[in-house]
Amino acid sequence: MCVDSCSSTSSPLPTGPSSPDRSTFSTVDYVVFVLLLVFSLAIGLYHACRGWGRHTVGQLLLADRKMGCLPVALSLLATFQSAVAILGVPSEIYRFGTQYWFLGCSYILGLLIPAHIFIPIFYRLHLTSAYEYLELRFNKAVRVCGTVTFIFQMVIYMGVVLYAPSLALNAVTGFDLWMSVLTLGIVCTIYTALGGLKAVIWTDVFQTLVMFLGQLAVIIVGSAKVGGLGCVWKLASECDRISGIELDPDPFVRHTFWTLAFGGVFMMLSLYGVNQAQVQRYLSSRTEKAAILSCYAVFPCQQVALCMGSLIGLVMFAYYMQFPMSPQQQQAAPDQFVLYFVMDLLKGLPGLPGLFVACLFSGSLSTISSAFNSLATVTMEDLIRPWFPEVSEVRATMLSRVLAFSYGLICLGMAYISSHLGPVLQAAISIFGMVGGPLLGLFCLGMFFPCANPTGAIVGLLSGLLMAFWIGVGSIVTNMGSSRPPLPSNVTSSSLSYNLTTFSTTALMHTTSRPRPVGLQRLYSLSYMWYSAHNSTTVILVGLAVSLLTGGMRGRTLDPRTIYPVWPRLLALLPVSWQKKLHCKSCTQEDLSLDNSIFPEKMSNGTLRDMDEKEAPVPEGPLAPQGNSPTFILQETSL
Repeated sequence: MCVDSCSSTSSPLPTGPSSPDRSTFSTVDYVVFVLLLVFSLAIGLYHACRGWGRHTVGQLLLADRKMGCLPVALSLLATFQSAVAILGVPSEIYRFGTQYWFLGCSYILGLLIPAHIFIPIFYRLHLTSAYEYLELRFNKAVRVCGTVTFIFQMVIYMGVVLYAPSLALNAVTGFDLWMSVLTLGIVCTIYTALGGLKAVIWTDVFQTLVMFLGQLAVIIVGSAKVGGLGCVWKLASECDRISGIELDPDPFVRHTFWTLAFGGVFMMLSLYGVNQAQVQRYLSSRTEKAAILSCYAVFPCQQVALCMGSLIGLVMFAYYMQFPMSPQQQQAAPDQFVLYFVMDLLKGLPGLPGLFVACLFSGSLSTISSAFNSLATVTMEDLIRPWFPEVSEVRATMLSRVLAFSYGLICLGMAYISSHLGPVLQAAISIFGMVGGPLLGLFCLGMFFPCANPTGAIVGLLSGLLMAFWIGVGSIVTNMGSSRPPLPSNVTSSSLSYNLTTFSTTALMHTTSRPRPVGLQRLYSLSYMWYSAHNSTTVILVGLAVSLLTGGMRGRTLDPRTIYPVWPRLLALLPVSWQKKLHCKSCTQEDLSLDNSIFPEKMSNGTLRDMDEKEAPVPEGPLAPQGNSPTFILQETSL
């Protein structure tokens, strides 16, 4: 029966579950969970055994560039939709209302820009690692800096993303902590190391379906128990959990429409534009068109995933307005809310708790396996092959497998270290979000500003990283001692909340009862959704300033394929009469002709069409042609 108002739910109904004991798995639940691991491992072993002995580095790292649009799209989504997101988006909605739902607005530009700017440049350069671009645009030192930054980001985060869901599961169900950590780590390591990217993508497809099924089961059963989705929405509206559009432009407010819809664009660009795990999937597509379509296909899938997570949060709110929580649930951390709710809700329905746990671990498997594969790729292509170009194909293939396996072991070690970090665990998770912004700024500096040079790129990246850790860590440390904000219903918990889309955890901003901070304290209260925008902007501004002070690109060679012609594209939108008034018509035509040379025509076999040698001399050094990717040189004479 639908509750008429919030006040009428102050006395919980006696028919609700109230057992304080931890829930346990039935035999059917264990069977469902084990089947997930068996099928994931089987898919990986199938692709490993298929053509064993004939695998090349291209097949392991890029699936031989023959993947279709739909599996790539689902793999992109699976990498984005981690176990942390499955646990935390409902918790965010349950505690603070549906304001977070407006993040979906950022998906539009967050996917259109990668589809029409980043993917064409990366794909037509015929890259394997996204950081190869940095050498083509700047030099080898910038490439190494970008690669090391990415490895640091992923290694720390992978240990946390492996440990945190297992810890939550252990606290709620009694599922053995280290058994689940080892199981996840070993299964991921085996099928990623042996099967390569093709195995990772196809297991991601299977795991995405499991994630959707698990969340759908919770929504159906939960809404049925509280009177239907209509009742859920009505109760949430009566209790002010349905948020309107908050147009406050203050960047220090945690969640507003501008913060989520526009600050979220930069976060999406750092994930879908320049992150190696995602770029590698674009590059595995059989054609550039398939890569772009896969980016478009992610949009509706992301919207569905966000809607399902938000609905689970609303159903959970309606459920606990009618039924009491156990003492353990009242003291639970935010990342455990959903698991307690699911075990409470699905008790007595054999198989469904196991399905949701399989859904949770599918998110971990997909994220971790993607990280292993991308780490092996950047290590092989950016740190080994440039220094040892004579490595044979057979040895390179074996070394790629060894690298993926080694990163799996490192991940297990980081999970063990995470178990001893205590409060620093949340700071470690937020590193993922803090590093993404500076890397985005580095790529944007190279693509959109032809005058940027290697010195400016390195100084800009270091400045962005310093700014990111200064504000990010300062915010966490400052807010750890803050008072706990009020929670809905009868819940009392810690003041930390997972931000799941950026794979980071941040301290909640001050409540209305706290005085407005000033000085540095004010800077530390910057909304985490603006971190990527702030840090990437820092890289660009510092990089441009240093580049101009050090002479820009004067005397250096510039590969025009690494530049996106922003200025001529903008001028092309103006009427011809305006272009004449601005005295820029001839410049525009010249730049547009250069734009055509940036992306040479593709041959039917998917390789780049070589230009006549008279059109562009073949360079030497770090800009020398790699494989089927010819290089065309533009000599800049002035800034």
